[in-house]
Amino acid sequence: MVNRCGYCAILGRPNVGKSTLLNRLVGQKLAITSHKPQTTRHSILGIKTLDQGQAVFVDTPGIHLRGDQPMNRYLNRTARSAGTDVDLILFLVVAPDWTPEDEAVLETVGRGGAPVILLVNKVDQLRSKDLLLPYLAESADRYGFEEIIPISATKGDNLEQVEKAVITRLPEGKNIFPDDQLTDRSERFLAAELIREQLTRRFAKEIPYALTVEIEQFEEDGGLHRIAAIIWVERPGQRTIIIGKKGEALKAVGTQARLGMEALFGRKVFLKLWVKVRKSWSSDEQALARLGYKN
Repeated sequence: MVNRCGYCAILGRPNVGKSTLLNRLVGQKLAITSHKPQTTRHSILGIKTLDQGQAVFVDTPGIHLRGDQPMNRYLNRTARSAGTDVDLILFLVVAPDWTPEDEAVLETVGRGGAPVILLVNKVDQLRSKDLLLPYLAESADRYGFEEIIPISATKGDNLEQVEKAVITRLPEGKNIFPDDQLTDRSERFLAAELIREQLTRRFAKEIPYALTVEIEQFEEDGGLHRIAAIIWVERPGQRTIIIGKKGEALKAVGTQARLGMEALFGRKVFLKLWVKVRKSWSSDEQALARLGYKN
């Protein structure tokens, strides 16, 4: 049997379901999710090993048109660079809309030169199924896609077809990673992301973009992980919101993040959280780099 292996970037505008798709494809929660656009801030590999070979999926931030701030520029650079030097691209859109940001993603994938499969996500949420066929036809006229597949990443609809479409288009070669490896990211990185996921979900209306998480301590102590993290915000009022009355909001964030870590790491976790203020960190290139936002 021919073994195939290669890299497959998942690209799209914000909030089209890229991270949900990655988690579904690899069968493990690796990328954090929320209903807030731009939850994903870093590219992350999800490794799927099959009998036919290995697909290395690259989850990316959403490509967007609000590129005037350092954080926004970082997100776009990260996503666009992930679309180069890959063997295949999965381009996610949501019917029945085609937005200027979708067009920006299409320009990016066109410059990359890799084959592109268009995935039309969230078809289970279409208000009328009659909208789907015209949308698929219009999409086929936009670009020379290898294939167009309607899916629901949340429900898992048609993902076996996606898996087959990917593995058959990857180049022949030996597997890049060990068969039991799921990602290139460290547990330290994943811990920070799980904390930020809970913060983004809980404070989606107040401060989703003005916070980040820095791991200060990550130690293994027998069957226990001891983790300490700083939640950075930009204003004292944001710190007050996250801590909450008598610390209840911060405690709830810590509890849910800890449970997520224990499920992912397969061991008990002792988690400490602090909230600190660093004014305008998301607009400071040097602060961004120090906090891990590096291309």
